[in-house]
Amino acid sequence: MIVRKTKIFLEMIKFEHTIFALPFAYMGALLGAFMTTGKLPSWADIGWITLAMVGARSAAMGLNRVIDKAIDAKNPRTKGRAIPAGLVSSKEALIFIVISFILLLVSAAQLNTLCLILMPVAVFFLVMYSYTKRFTWLCHVFLGLTIGLAPLGGWIAVTASVDWIAILFYLAVAFWIAGFDVIYACQDTEFDKKNGLYSIPSQFGIAKALMIAKCFHVITSIGFISLIMLTDLSWWYMIGVIIAIGLLYYEHRLVKPHDLSKLNAAFFTMNGVLSVIVFAFTLIDLVVLTI
Repeated sequence: MIVRKTKIFLEMIKFEHTIFALPFAYMGALLGAFMTTGKLPSWADIGWITLAMVGARSAAMGLNRVIDKAIDAKNPRTKGRAIPAGLVSSKEALIFIVISFILLLVSAAQLNTLCLILMPVAVFFLVMYSYTKRFTWLCHVFLGLTIGLAPLGGWIAVTASVDWIAILFYLAVAFWIAGFDVIYACQDTEFDKKNGLYSIPSQFGIAKALMIAKCFHVITSIGFISLIMLTDLSWWYMIGVIIAIGLLYYEHRLVKPHDLSKLNAAFFTMNGVLSVIVFAFTLIDLVVLTI
């Protein structure tokens, strides 16, 4: 019973999608530690960052499922989710959300005072995102600014400060998230129109939405490239960035205005691989520098 329920909760929050943001949280920590001390972050910091990320993302996804339960029940694509399908009650989901926020709070307190002070800001973004589709087609950008807190949080966790380089990295990741969320939203274009929900595809059409997503990812590419000129990162990191830009290009080649059949491959596979690659080459770069 417990194992089955755990599986249902993990499926409800799409736990495997943590791979989108967690590598960038680690990368933020790596860059922050190296820029301020010339060393890699401690294992203790990495551990608390991991727990904070798990708590934040679990709370955010749980909230999204509770807040959107009525919408999910109407949408053929999402009516099988745990809450509308009756596999998890709203009360159970709320208990799960509270536990997740407690995990985030404890983790932030273990890292440093600034993390604790800024936690309410993160909570605001985590809660607010699910409502944005009800009043603005900029909901994708808001999601990007929310998940983009991962690398910024990683930086603050090890430095107890905010640097303009960290802000640049934050925005690069934010537009990466916003871009692929626009692509993902294309499959709900007609549903959003019929139900008064806002999104870039429902506002501008799929063709223009895909073009906007490309523009977002150009901003991401510029941001990633800029880091090599503003930090001590070298050609190892640049190899990772070149591969990442290639993946973004391929992602946009997979999805066409009149053919969304490969959308899930573009969304899940490409973006998961991208974040891991950029992090891995950043780690290699910084490890080489410390030798």
